[in-house]
Amino acid sequence: MTGDSKPKLVVHIDAERGFSGGELQVFLLMEGLRSLGVRNLLICPPGSRAAQEAERRGFDCKRVAMGNDLNLLSVWRLSRALKRLGPELVHLHTGRAAWLGGLAAKLAKIPALATRRQDRRLSGARSRMIYGSLVKRTVAISEGVRRCLTEGGVPEERVERIYSSIDPAELIPRADPAHVRGAERVDSNAVVILCLAGLVARKGIDVLLQALALMAEDEIRPAVWIAGEGPERDALESQRRRLGLGRGVRLIGARRDVPDLLAACDLTVLPSRREGLGVAALESMAAGRAVVASRVGGLQETVVDGRTGFLVPPDDPRALADALAKLCSDSELRREMGAQGRERVAEGFLAQQMVAAYLELYGRILAES
Repeated sequence: MTGDSKPKLVVHIDAERGFSGGELQVFLLMEGLRSLGVRNLLICPPGSRAAQEAERRGFDCKRVAMGNDLNLLSVWRLSRALKRLGPELVHLHTGRAAWLGGLAAKLAKIPALATRRQDRRLSGARSRMIYGSLVKRTVAISEGVRRCLTEGGVPEERVERIYSSIDPAELIPRADPAHVRGAERVDSNAVVILCLAGLVARKGIDVLLQALALMAEDEIRPAVWIAGEGPERDALESQRRRLGLGRGVRLIGARRDVPDLLAACDLTVLPSRREGLGVAALESMAAGRAVVASRVGGLQETVVDGRTGFLVPPDDPRALADALAKLCSDSELRREMGAQGRERVAEGFLAQQMVAAYLELYGRILAES
């Protein structure tokens, strides 16, 4: 990329008030771009977690109220902000941002691109308008997401695939694994399974609980930590008690010490029904942990079945139980798959690789514009 094609200012728009894996990817990208001399500014709603995180990391942030998808006032506010800021490029990071921000960028006559993270086929005229005309390119975070876009009518030449990524340096544990296990009341000799997932239906935690009940019937009782929060918590707690899983299976809530949990566990599980990519799988592999995951979405591209872990059909408790039991009983297999996982991450899922791909795409869009 030539110096002239590298943008001086990119405005990123995220319309969500909450904070999840998508927002982590936004900041990972912004950090990487900043290190390469690109200025970033984030537009997000007042009171959002992203606004707090931007301040903590030293990024410029403009708070703009973004109502529902029919709120034309939000479009006007965003368009006015973009005209005042004068970026060369606008990067839209969520579904609502792609619609409201896409319209605003069009009004401001600034080229825009969107990142699509959902492995759900497009439907409706609005989606076709966003990804077919409002933005110059749409980035799919996996091949699975890319197929959803093209099968939904987005021309292939307008879709790019850039994998989400991780920075292994952010996964260095701070606490001793024995201390973490002790704090979670787990015996030092126990096999610990970690599940990093929000407590929502598409993550399939209910399927995991069914699988653990089947394992208990076979006298296999690992310790299980389910780290995440969400609207399904009460239903999952009720299911856990109903299945008689006991205190060895615990919903430990949203955690900020993920590197410590990864270092203290023996393997990880992602029983998702849908998954755009599965950054938790990348984090697990980077930490040297074997992964059992559903054969859905981008998980099929990150986890290599038989090499870095096992892939099983979604909504299949028996298959999930068998794969988990195999790893629980074989420490050498866990070690081998964990080592292969680190190599897999380096093959194309590192932050610097993602940032370089985005920067190259930015240059092409600017050259075309």
